[in-house]
Amino acid sequence: MRQITRFLGFVFATGAIVFVIGACAAGLLVWKFERGLPDYTTLKDYEPPVMTRVHASDGSLIAEYARERRLYLPGAAIPALVKDAFISAEDKNFYTHPGVDPERIVRALIVFLQGDKHVQGASTITQQVAKNFLLTNERSFERKIREMLLSFRIEGAYSKDKILELYLNEIYLGFGNYGVAAAALNYYGKSVHELTIAQAAYLAALPKAPNNYHPFLKRERAIERRNWVIDRMVENGYVSRQDGESAKAEGLGVNPRILSPNAFAAGFFAEEVRRELSDHYGEKKLYEGGLSVRSTLDPNMQLMARRALVDGLVRYDEAHGFRGPMRHIDISQDWGIPLADIPALGDVAPWRLAVVLDATDAGARIGLQPHREKSGEIERERESGTLTAAGLHWTRGSGSRASLGPGDVIYVEPIEGNPQQYRLRQIPEVSGAIVVMDPYTGRVFAMAGGFSFEQSEFNRATQAMRQPGSSFKPFVYATALDNGYTPSSIILDEPIEIDQGPGIGVWRPENFEGKSSGPHTLRYGVEHSINQMTVRLARDVGMPLIAEYAKRFGIYDDLPPYLAMSLGSGETTLMRLTTAYSMLANGGKRIKETLIDRIQDRWGHTIYRHDERICEGCDAPAWQNQEEPRLIDKREQVLDPLTAYQITSIMEGVIQRGTGQAIKEVGKHLAGKTGTTNDAKDLWFIGYSPDLAVGVFMGYDQPRSLGDSAQAAHYTAPIFRDFMKMALAGKPDIPFRAPPGIKLIWVSAKTGIRTSASSPGAIQEAFKPGTAPPDSYAIGDATPRAQAVDPDADRLVGTGTGGFY
Repeated sequence: MRQITRFLGFVFATGAIVFVIGACAAGLLVWKFERGLPDYTTLKDYEPPVMTRVHASDGSLIAEYARERRLYLPGAAIPALVKDAFISAEDKNFYTHPGVDPERIVRALIVFLQGDKHVQGASTITQQVAKNFLLTNERSFERKIREMLLSFRIEGAYSKDKILELYLNEIYLGFGNYGVAAAALNYYGKSVHELTIAQAAYLAALPKAPNNYHPFLKRERAIERRNWVIDRMVENGYVSRQDGESAKAEGLGVNPRILSPNAFAAGFFAEEVRRELSDHYGEKKLYEGGLSVRSTLDPNMQLMARRALVDGLVRYDEAHGFRGPMRHIDISQDWGIPLADIPALGDVAPWRLAVVLDATDAGARIGLQPHREKSGEIERERESGTLTAAGLHWTRGSGSRASLGPGDVIYVEPIEGNPQQYRLRQIPEVSGAIVVMDPYTGRVFAMAGGFSFEQSEFNRATQAMRQPGSSFKPFVYATALDNGYTPSSIILDEPIEIDQGPGIGVWRPENFEGKSSGPHTLRYGVEHSINQMTVRLARDVGMPLIAEYAKRFGIYDDLPPYLAMSLGSGETTLMRLTTAYSMLANGGKRIKETLIDRIQDRWGHTIYRHDERICEGCDAPAWQNQEEPRLIDKREQVLDPLTAYQITSIMEGVIQRGTGQAIKEVGKHLAGKTGTTNDAKDLWFIGYSPDLAVGVFMGYDQPRSLGDSAQAAHYTAPIFRDFMKMALAGKPDIPFRAPPGIKLIWVSAKTGIRTSASSPGAIQEAFKPGTAPPDSYAIGDATPRAQAVDPDADRLVGTGTGGFY
């Protein structure tokens, strides 16, 4: 008995010693691994990378920018169905274990030994949070111990709901999506609240290995894994067996959302917004900061602007002949496969790539580029059509190359109203840009910086520095009008010589037509874009003063005070020039162009707003019979409103009688100016209605002549016309409103002399207080003469309606 007692004592003592040693060893091990553990308290303030989203002015989503496509959702906003699906798939004891699940470890080991392919793994959701947020993906015993220790600490510091929130927003779910909100949107085009049982189960099936359950490439495995998750949801009591069986009978139904600015032809616009955000907030804030950007884009106006620009570029390009097919492919077998492999521009719809199958003098039979399935495979159906004689007529002219033959790859456009009939198209060599702006706020409604953003990301509206030519002249004349001249002031249109100093020689500017026509009114000089009148006026007004006005309007930062600059030989951008014209349209108020109305951070706080007006009284807590709130406009006045109206009235004449007569058919009150540079390397038209400013530019990226006969009146003015016809369709014709003080007096358009309304060639001219048209025709140089005002003259004068125009 004593031996048994002694043996038991020995065993107990030994066990106690082993236990103490083991406990010390375990404690030492824990102490060792705990020393370098990351600070788990950082999870409290964790802000995961969230994508920035850019919306049009009507709320349409036009672009997203992210390194990880993620939309963060608070735990309370995630529906129970989604939580139940992930808990069933990943950690069924989530709400009961302390961070590590011994049962799960044992079960995972048994399943592994049995060779079951539905291996769950032993990591709990808490462990996955520890690994994904605080550790690396290193596969080692040490990392696993640290993961377990962190899991215990996380469980002690945070609620289960908080841990689940972190997990469901962090996990990668394939196709570049992080978190359940982004996955629901991009897999199914839904919010998480709209997901069905089958859809929630499929998303829950993805965390282990999204590529193994690809919805198109590995469809059967994806369905099998999804159904397994549904079975676990039924087993855990989250859904009924009947609902589970119904969900398992459904297809995957995955329809990946493809977001592209091309839907609004807004590639250039979206990229300019992205560039501005990056410049102001940095790359990290742009791609991870979760900014919500409300842009100024008007989707309908953007489509109109691009259509007008493309039609104008194509019109010019086709007038210079067909340059031949893009390339040649073998069509002896299935022509669809090699044709599908040719990259096609995605932002030139409805144009499509096609291959000529056979051709005759009367036309050609073509095969259209096959579409690709969502899996990336080429669809089997082959579409064909006919290139009609009418669709080929423009290729007959001079400059066109050899006719089409079988195997030639070309672009075609469907003929509206004629199914399966197409016209031949080619990508224009010439480029251009268009900008549409609110002249009162600087909000850019539409912008296209070229024919195709996918072809070239270079934005000719904001990045191309080009000579504005005659489109700068209104600012020369506005400077004169603001400093004593009147629209009826006489300026001599005769040859002028400018001595430019030793070693440079004499400059003799010439008119576009190559001839001079004597004395004319200031109005005539703008309407007919007379170079010699402009240079003579600039010499008398003084180039330093003109340079100062150009700086006020933001056209140039520092214009050299040379007379040649008065003809627009300094370089600027279409955006800057359109903004300057907007200031003429709004009565001379300074504006700043913008593509962004408002920016909010991830928490919904506004961090930028373009509208800087102060609302006096808007912060009143309640109505107490106080005065109505009012907006305080503190914008700088860069030009006298009376002068702005005068130059606007003169530019109306450009369209009625001058170089912009192609625009008359719009049938609305419009003002604007053409611009053609030396050798016709750059063509412009900038103009506006009372509430819409539009700028158009055309030219080659590597400047060269557009042709001996090329003029803005023939190419850019029609683009402006086409856009305005679409944008103003169905809208009332609103005249430009004259500011208080303007007197409208009937004068002869030819001489500027006062006349009656019934006289041939009579127009109403705008005069400032204290000035009036001359009573006789005076020939002389550009010298402003103050005219005495007859006390009875008001009988011949119409006054403005007041307010801004």
